[in-house]
Amino acid sequence: MLNWLYNMFSSDMGIDLGTANTLVYIKGEGIVLAEPSVVAIEKSTGNVIAVGNEAKRMLGKVPGPIAAIKPMRDGVIADFEIVEKMIRYFINKVHNKRTLVKPRIAIGIPTGITEVERRAVRESCEQAGARTIFLLEQARAAAIGAGMPINEPNGNMIVEIGGGTTEIAVLSLGSMVKSKSVRVGGNKIDEAIIKHMLKEHNIHIGERTAEEIKITIGNAFKGDISKTMDIRGRDSISGLPKTERVNSAEVMDAIIDILTEILEAIKSVLNETPPEIAADIVERGIVMSGGTSLLQGFTDLVSKETEVPVILADNPLTCVAIGCGKFIEETKNLKSYRRYS
Repeated sequence: MLNWLYNMFSSDMGIDLGTANTLVYIKGEGIVLAEPSVVAIEKSTGNVIAVGNEAKRMLGKVPGPIAAIKPMRDGVIADFEIVEKMIRYFINKVHNKRTLVKPRIAIGIPTGITEVERRAVRESCEQAGARTIFLLEQARAAAIGAGMPINEPNGNMIVEIGGGTTEIAVLSLGSMVKSKSVRVGGNKIDEAIIKHMLKEHNIHIGERTAEEIKITIGNAFKGDISKTMDIRGRDSISGLPKTERVNSAEVMDAIIDILTEILEAIKSVLNETPPEIAADIVERGIVMSGGTSLLQGFTDLVSKETEVPVILADNPLTCVAIGCGKFIEETKNLKSYRRYS
């Protein structure tokens, strides 16, 4: 009875705790928060100065006594204490003044994380004020968020490409038939662009500039590779400010190894998929979600290399958070979830 009352008045949440961004879904309201997974702290005291959007603006620009930190690395917790503070901040931001009852939280996690990493996520949420925590594989959450009929007796394939990991899963009858998690995503693409600019142009650029290049002129496949943009950074030889013009063709060359690694992971899952389910996937297509799936031409590249139709999810940036939120709204799922965890 008490649990029923708690559930009635609790602002239950679905959280996509991503390497690049954190999104929060509130039961009955949808996505209410989407901010970078960045925390600015005072080094001497560890006090939090800023979180999210405000902290991201400080990346690469903070004075010596302040550090702007990305506490998530490759989809898992790299700094337990900072993640706890970040989750607490986001929970309080969306939960304050709604109800006195602590929320239940469904949070997306990479498929391949260890028990230690799983426990770190759970403890961070508990310390941040969650009443009950459900850990949901990001691929499963993305499939739910994309509206895929994963409980039907048909094969469905999802490829969720975030900032730190690529999550690939084949699902049927609500279960994972095959899955794979590789710690490659948008951040590795940014790093490849940074290395390329230093090697080919002798210019040091930061993470924000690399991300801007990726979004503005990044390309994964044929099409318009003549786009250009001017980038600003620091000359590696003189140390002085420098401006260089780069084009989308060289950006594609810079990131092709990262894209190939993701492609090989997708192919390996397809190769291990039972024939009848593989036939369903050929008919239904592969669904792609996550911010990195928006890279120009990426869906075309995957389709060409796998010879399977590829569909971009309607809301690729929010699929995991929406999926976690929808999962926790369907309370009947929660009793049976342990068989998935």
